[in-house]
Amino acid sequence: MNTRMQSDGTRVPEVIGSLSEFDILAVRQYSDHWRGTSGLQPEKSLMLAVLLDAVESFQKYAFLRDKYANRLFRNTEDWIFQNNNGWAFSFINVCEALEIDPQYLRKGLLH
Repeated sequence: MNTRMQSDGTRVPEVIGSLSEFDILAVRQYSDHWRGTSGLQPEKSLMLAVLLDAVESFQKYAFLRDKYANRLFRNTEDWIFQNNNGWAFSFINVCEALEIDPQYLRKGLLH
């Protein structure tokens, strides 16, 4: 939460600013949660790597305008926003396997 300095030198929470911030589970924080756990299945480790790469690509290439960046962004966007659960590594199935709400993550990425 953001804070602001009062005239007497004390810090107080900036309530208005914090209300407008979107609360999203950072994929990196989620991966840190799983890092070093021997109970994580290899398939889930791969799914986490795929999801992390997609989120990073989506954010990295969203505002770049060259042809290569645009293609990578569109491919990633298509994967994230398809509601296909017919194959193991679809966005929906990856999120569900990792116990992440796919709609919540999509909403955060759009924000």
